[in-house]
Amino acid sequence: MNTHETRRNNNDSIVYTKWVQNGVTIAGGNGGGGATNQLSIPHGLFVDDDQTVVIADYDNHRIVQWKSGDTTNGQVVAGGKGLGNGLNQLQYPTDVLIDKETNSLIICDQG
Repeated sequence: MNTHETRRNNNDSIVYTKWVQNGVTIAGGNGGGGATNQLSIPHGLFVDDDQTVVIADYDNHRIVQWKSGDTTNGQVVAGGKGLGNGLNQLQYPTDVLIDKETNSLIICDQG
């Protein structure tokens, strides 16, 4: 997938691609909040080869993943246990990527 632009607006993440004339909401779209179908100030976005979307959900202190074809609810894959520096916590994550060679989720946060 060739991604041209990611726009954050109203707690949604919209990806514009080469072959789509209009943006499509792929994650969020249900207002800001902490449910698995919501984001709160989303930041970094990573799209994998299999079109899995991973988003740094800044204000919820978590990383949320959406599998291709399932735009209803995301799955929390890191953090989500409040603000902090514990093994199950993040502090305002701003970016995320997946390294398939090492099977690692690489997260940039303030903690």
